[in-house]
Amino acid sequence: MTRRGLYDNLAGDEQGGSVTRTPASPLRDRIAFVTGATGGIGAASAAALARDGAQVVLADLDADAGGRLVEQLGGAAHATFLRVDVTDPASVDGAVDEVVRRFGRLDIAHNNAGVQFAETLLADTPLEQWDRIIATNLSGVFYSMRAEIVAMRAAGGGSIVNTGSVLSVRAMKLHGAYTAAKHGVIGLTKAAALEYSADGIRVNAVLPGVIDTPMVAHLAATLPGYLEEVTSGHPIGRIGTPAEIAEAVVWLASDAASFVTGASLEADGGFLVA
Repeated sequence: MTRRGLYDNLAGDEQGGSVTRTPASPLRDRIAFVTGATGGIGAASAAALARDGAQVVLADLDADAGGRLVEQLGGAAHATFLRVDVTDPASVDGAVDEVVRRFGRLDIAHNNAGVQFAETLLADTPLEQWDRIIATNLSGVFYSMRAEIVAMRAAGGGSIVNTGSVLSVRAMKLHGAYTAAKHGVIGLTKAAALEYSADGIRVNAVLPGVIDTPMVAHLAATLPGYLEEVTSGHPIGRIGTPAEIAEAVVWLASDAASFVTGASLEADGGFLVA
């Protein structure tokens, strides 16, 4: 599989190192919280948010990868790491409380943590697989939003971006649990947008197509023909990169999208129009 770097097209040194901020950085002095932050879309979004001036809190289970990413983003002046299990509401609540304690508020949240398993027919799906996917990809978003909204209301507003999928609006055989969870993310996004717009909180979702992440690399390595099949479903002729999704996340999080809430932004290489 041909892979581009997570930090392609992001400001920094040639190795994807420390970001460069200017007084005009559009997210300067914003506090951002990213779940699933140590790989794929999460790492690219963290880098893009830091590039545009935000102080980024990386939330993930992988402390080693989190520490490395903090260093790559320029250290504590740009990013910090918190070990968070999004399937545990107490862990999420504690992390968001810690963000507010350290930085005084929360302005931006990107709820990105997710898991995917091997393809299986719905009736053959192991219960533990169903439970893990729903707990991470749907309940994890709910737990995160619940804590983030409380913090953002106290701060006078904010922007939440949830990672959905093209399977948020379309079904795919052999991915029943993942499809159900990602459909649910859209429901949560729209409900929260309705309920909290008056509090200055915008809630949107980005819907990636197939993206060149470690998760997809694993599927490509274990399922013959998988990469060719999913690539053919994208009229643009290729799968996407994490950096491309990160740019959509940053736009939704920024004031440039100040009139956008309850939206599902398709960043899918034309997958949903094919």
